[in-house]
Amino acid sequence: MNRRIGTVGVIITQRSSQAALVNGILSEFGDIIIGRMGIPYPPAGLHILSLIVHGTTDEIGAMTGKLGALEGVKVKSALQKIA
Repeated sequence: MNRRIGTVGVIITQRSSQAALVNGILSEFGDIIIGRMGIPYPPAGLHILSLIVHGTTDEIGAMTGKLGALEGVKVKSALQKIA
C-alpha cells in the first residue's frame, strides 16, 4: 500500500481530561510518528501538538480518527504521497 508523509496538527482545549488519552493514542501509533512537538498556549487555554508522520492513509486515518473523536481535541492533517 502507498505510504504518505505529512503533518498532523492537534489542538487540545481540555488538557486536564484528555492528555492521558491523547498520549495513549500517540503511543499506540508510535511506529508512524517521526517527530512530535508540543507547545502550550496559556493565553487561549490551548495546547498544540505538531506531528510528522509517515504511514499508509489507513494508519494515519485511524490515528487522526481516534484523536478527533475525543472531546476537546481538534485534528487536521496534510499528507503527500512519496515514492
